[in-house]
Amino acid sequence: MKSLFSFNLVAALLLIVSGCSPSGESSNTSNSTPATSEKPKVAYVTNGVASFWVIAESGVKQGGSDFDADTQVLMPAEGISDQKRMIEDLITKGIDGIAVSPIDPVNQTELLNQAAKYTKLITHDSDAPDSNRLCYIGMDNYLAGRMCGELVKESMPEGGKLAIFIGRLEQDNAKRRRQGVIDAILGRSEDPSRFDPPDAEIKEGPWHIVGTYTDQFDRAQGKANAEDALSRHPDLGGMVGLFAYNPPLMLEALKQAGKLGEVKVIAFDEADETLQGIIDGTVHGTVVQNPYEYGRQSVRVLAGLVRGETLSDLGIPESGFLNIEASQIRSDNVEEFWAELKKNLGEQ
Repeated sequence: MKSLFSFNLVAALLLIVSGCSPSGESSNTSNSTPATSEKPKVAYVTNGVASFWVIAESGVKQGGSDFDADTQVLMPAEGISDQKRMIEDLITKGIDGIAVSPIDPVNQTELLNQAAKYTKLITHDSDAPDSNRLCYIGMDNYLAGRMCGELVKESMPEGGKLAIFIGRLEQDNAKRRRQGVIDAILGRSEDPSRFDPPDAEIKEGPWHIVGTYTDQFDRAQGKANAEDALSRHPDLGGMVGLFAYNPPLMLEALKQAGKLGEVKVIAFDEADETLQGIIDGTVHGTVVQNPYEYGRQSVRVLAGLVRGETLSDLGIPESGFLNIEASQIRSDNVEEFWAELKKNLGEQ
C-alpha cells in the first residue's frame, strides 16, 4: 500500500505541474508524450553490480553522446528492495525514460506497471513480458543457453558429471539461460517453457548434472558453492558459470584445489579472468552478450520515444523484442573479441 500511495502522490504532482487533467490513460504509448527539443533524461537500471554492467555503462554513456540524452546508470547492490527504491526515486524526480533489468519480474509486475504510467519504460538483459513495458532489448536467453550447452558438449564429448553455477533463478533471463544449457546438453528439443527443478540431480545418457548452485550475487557464497561442488564430487568433470562473476570464482576454487585445467570450465559473459582463461587453456569457451549495445540501444530507444517517435520508427519489431545476438568465444577468436571490447571501454 505504501508503494501505491507513493506512486499516486507522484501522479498527482505530475498532473499539477503539467496542467493535465486525469484521463486514466497510460502514458507509455509513443503518442502520449509530445516531441521535445530538450535533452531526454533517461536512466539505465541494472539487476546488480558486476563487470558486465560496467561494459553496459560505457554503452549508455556513448548512447548519451550519440543520441543527445542525459543519462545515468544505477546498479542495485542490495537486491530487489534496492532496485525498487531506485525506480520509485526516478519516478518521483520525473525521469523521462527508464530501461530496467528486473530482478524478479513476476513479483515486480505491479511496480513496473505503475512506473510505465509515468515514464517510458523498457526492459533490457532480462525481460518482464507480462508487464506494460514497451519493448525488450537483449538476446534470447534460452537460445544463448543452448549455445553454452554446445560448448559443454565440445569440451566433454564423453559426457560426465557437471555442476551449474548462477546468481539467482528469479530472473527471467537466468531461468531461460540455465534451461537452454540443460536442454542442449541432453539433446532435447527446443522448449523455453521447460523447467528442471534446480535442486534435482539430472541423469540422462552419459550426463550427470549434479545440481544448480545459486548465490544471490554474493561473491563469497559463489566461491563457496564452487568449493562445495568440488568437495562433494571429486570426479566432477565440468563446471558451467552462467553469470559474469561465476567463472572467475570457479577458476579461483579450481586453482586452490589443484584442479585447474583438469575440470572443464564453460562460461558465460566476458569477465577478464574468463577471457584470459580461454587464452591460457583453463576455460574451454564462453557465450558473450553485447552489454555495450544493450546500454547504447536502450538510450537510443528511450530518447526516441521521449521525442515522440514510435517503436516502428525506431526499428523495433512488432514482437517488441530488439534482438542483439550472442556469440561463442573460443581460443580462435578470443583475442580479436577482447581487443574490440577494450576499444569500447576506452582502454586502448
